[in-house]
Amino acid sequence: MSGLPAPGIIWASLPSPALLIDGADRVLEVNPAAELFLNISARALKGSTLGDRIAIDAPLPEILARVRHGRAALFINDVVVGTGERAAVLCNLQMAPLGEDPDTVLLLINPRELADRLERAAQVKSAARSAVGMAEMLAHEIKNPLAGISGAAQLLSMGLRGEDLELTNLIVAETRRVVKLLEQVEQFGDVRPPELKAVNIHDVLDRARRSAVVGFAAHMTVIEDYDPSLPLALGDADQLTQVFLNLLKNAAEAAKGGRGTIRLRSFYDRSLRLRRADGSGSALPLQVEVIDDGPGIPPAIAAEIFEPFVSGRENGTGLGLALVSKTLSQNGGWIGVESQPGRTVFRVSLAVAPKHLENT
Repeated sequence: MSGLPAPGIIWASLPSPALLIDGADRVLEVNPAAELFLNISARALKGSTLGDRIAIDAPLPEILARVRHGRAALFINDVVVGTGERAAVLCNLQMAPLGEDPDTVLLLINPRELADRLERAAQVKSAARSAVGMAEMLAHEIKNPLAGISGAAQLLSMGLRGEDLELTNLIVAETRRVVKLLEQVEQFGDVRPPELKAVNIHDVLDRARRSAVVGFAAHMTVIEDYDPSLPLALGDADQLTQVFLNLLKNAAEAAKGGRGTIRLRSFYDRSLRLRRADGSGSALPLQVEVIDDGPGIPPAIAAEIFEPFVSGRENGTGLGLALVSKTLSQNGGWIGVESQPGRTVFRVSLAVAPKHLENT
């Protein structure tokens, strides 16, 4: 293995299944992603001939020989990969020579299901950005005539009774509903930059909880399960309050029969780090979970639930959770969700405030 990099942080953190293959087509090293994907331990794979434990529908010896001879990478698409421990999966393969040893080859396995999902997500995001831009422009143009319609209907209602009065009241109510929706669209497209300060996250949660229980969550049981030892969070208190109000409203609207339980839980988890597009990373150890006992998120939209205009409710706008995600991103945080019938958990992860901000 002379010339090979020792497996370390980079090797272990590769998101794609990866194997190092020696000149005799034996497995030298296996990263954790490959162990998980193949459902075979590195100990069981190391030293075995590649074709003995992994079924790959491609002429591997010939392909590996071409990579070694040409000292160049090869890409093979739509190859079925399986083992005796898991079902076969359609994958794309990448092979490239590695290090000073001319016979050692790096094999990357990229499951097509993941690639297809990422491609669909990119398409959804692109379409959503275009839709939001168009919606913002239309929202601004439509609000003025709607105000005129509502005003005219209110004037008409002053001299009407009975069914005619009901109809004008309906016009006023529906125009107000549409205006509210348009304001949500404008709000999504115009989130002000956050004023990042040291924030007591439990004070934020208390503000959001008190507003919720006297309004849309009056029928819900709200349980607080806090870790009082948490340090101060980094964020904009007003924006974070709105984030948790939106999550509480989402949980309340999901309640079966109009009643249910919401649990607010806070705790510390030092294992979570957010890697950004520029390659930088930051620790997000402060965790807040909003847990409801509703029916859960429909599986068909679970992967896109934070995208604009994606909603699991018949009359939902699909902007509430998208705004939550956008606001948290601007506050340096992150949100994830796990959902199944009877238990949906939205987890908000935040950074700890630097010491120099604690007294500001």
